[in-house]
Amino acid sequence: MSTHALEARALGKKYRRAWGLRDCTFQLPTGRVSALVGPNGAGKSTLMALAAGLLRPTEGEVTVFGNTPDGRGSPDGLAFLGQDKPLYPTFTVAEMLRAGRELNTGWDQEYAEGLIAEARVPLNAKIGSLSGGQRTRVALALALGRRPRLLMLDEPLADLDPLAREDVMRTLMAEVAETGMTVLLSSHVLAELEEVCDHLVLIVDGSVAISGDVDELLAGHRLLIGAKPAGGMDFGPHTVVQARTTPRQATVLLRTTEPVDLPDWDSDQPNLEELVLSYLRANGERSAA
Repeated sequence: MSTHALEARALGKKYRRAWGLRDCTFQLPTGRVSALVGPNGAGKSTLMALAAGLLRPTEGEVTVFGNTPDGRGSPDGLAFLGQDKPLYPTFTVAEMLRAGRELNTGWDQEYAEGLIAEARVPLNAKIGSLSGGQRTRVALALALGRRPRLLMLDEPLADLDPLAREDVMRTLMAEVAETGMTVLLSSHVLAELEEVCDHLVLIVDGSVAISGDVDELLAGHRLLIGAKPAGGMDFGPHTVVQARTTPRQATVLLRTTEPVDLPDWDSDQPNLEELVLSYLRANGERSAA
């Protein structure tokens, strides 16, 4: 069995006028909770749709547990919850769960009903009558009811209030701890991701900018703050990811494999939000140049 829940190799998808994803290469180890991060239009939803077999790649390959999606349904062991959360509005919640049971092998009806009960969503309520947050909880119960080995969630928390978000994340983390399930979670709320994710995939302009273990990525970068030098800024063997300056101060993110010994600068390890935002700003500056 593959040690990677998801692997992309030079993966690309071209739409009529532009590439939605190109030269995308990364590996997602099993049992990890990975943040899939990037600006709108970067290719996050395209990547998930390719992995789920909803789209066919223009070039390259994507595999799920070593198997290539064939376009005839979701790959074995994968559940995907997209932004649109497809549910039948005329069905009751109970009817949606029954559809999940009929359409999926390995379906866990008791577990799915338990998730609905925790969310306090009536089983006899019509899907069309539910709030956005309630529909999200039903869609998540359908995804987890399949007992997947890999769960992909595309902006799943946008419709939820803070308390519901906490409940959903607690449910996901309990499932990961109990079953070793792998999660790929796309979200714009970086502070939220930092609390639960131990792996990162950052996509910019359809390609992977950085990916890997969060702790290792953070340890491989330094955030410097200091007085703006009168001349140029020289950081020796270290790579400047992004630099911001004001008339008096400079803030610099370095990527390095060596200790940083720059006594004129205050140096610290960045957090996940600082790391991601610096890479996004750097890309924006290159695009504007």
